[in-house]
Amino acid sequence: MCAKCSTGKIAYNSAISMEGLCQSYGANIGSTMLKFYGDDVRNRAIAKAAAGSDARMSGCELPVIINSGSGNQGITVFVPVIEYARDLNLSDEMLYRSLVLSNLIAIHEKAGIGRLSAYCGAVTAGCAAGCGIAYLLGADLKGIEHTLVNALAIVSGIICDGAKPSCAAKIAASVEAGILGYHMYLNGQEFVGGDGIVTKGVENTIRNIGRLGRDGMRETDKEIVQIMLGQDSRH
Repeated sequence: MCAKCSTGKIAYNSAISMEGLCQSYGANIGSTMLKFYGDDVRNRAIAKAAAGSDARMSGCELPVIINSGSGNQGITVFVPVIEYARDLNLSDEMLYRSLVLSNLIAIHEKAGIGRLSAYCGAVTAGCAAGCGIAYLLGADLKGIEHTLVNALAIVSGIICDGAKPSCAAKIAASVEAGILGYHMYLNGQEFVGGDGIVTKGVENTIRNIGRLGRDGMRETDKEIVQIMLGQDSRH
């Protein structure tokens, strides 16, 4: 990732985030987070990611750098990591490395799920952002692996029911889970193999997520479409 390209990508996703905070879009999840939950870096990271989606899902035409084919996922893997890097006053190189990590983890998670699924893409992106933040805070490979597994265990039940204002709230919940996943690790806590969909080994848990999103949610996806169309699938 060259410095010029990185600067442009950071600028685009940061701009739509600020637009979402400065104007009224959708359900205003980002500004609501800041109003009620404080102005610390953790909450700013969550709120600014949500604000970008507030704007994007409600008609803002500002460009966005995507991840896994999704603007919302692009905002989610970029904005929280940028906020932490700026708060910590870290070098551009550290920021770029953390963004590469966040983006690649999100893509790796999505690879097993497939392009379209009832498994919410904000989950994979928010958990990946938690890993990028963990890296900025000094986590090694083990810490990042535990961050991801912990986060996936928390929010993997969120469904995708189309692009609309509530996506911003799902992003907020997923980024929060990503950060919590790392704080659990710092506190010596973890979800272990046998805890629901968690299996020993980060790659095994990622495979479970792929199976859940690709196969397990196939009927869920159909049911969601029926609900959105106002149809009763029982008839």
